[in-house]
Amino acid sequence: MQPVKIVVRFLDGRVLRGQTQDLSPDRPTFHFHTEKGQPIMQLDMKDIKALFFVKDFAGDKEYHERKDFAPGDVAQGKKVEITFIDGETMQGSTAGYDPKRLGFFLIPTDPNGNNTRIFVVNAAVKEFRFL
Repeated sequence: MQPVKIVVRFLDGRVLRGQTQDLSPDRPTFHFHTEKGQPIMQLDMKDIKALFFVKDFAGDKEYHERKDFAPGDVAQGKKVEITFIDGETMQGSTAGYDPKRLGFFLIPTDPNGNNTRIFVVNAAVKEFRFL
């Protein structure tokens, strides 16, 4: 697997930017290394809120990403809204939600945003609903 750029948001509010090659939605750990070239570390999903797969780490500061679905949007899967245990709410679409699994992939509402997909850890979700 080729390295993918991710932004890791932890339950305690920390944020790390880097890459991974071995993330699996069924495994509780994965290897991660930062852009700064520090040693590879193993991260545990139990400490993580969500993993954001990004196009680049800088993003576009001038672009205002849509956070909600617009009328006529075609979703890749079912449209959903999640509320994290920290109160943050996010909309997107998913084809594979199962509350018994470790997590699920969420496709953001804005295809032009910097996030291409998000892996949401189920333990970090307070509320999940289909739209």
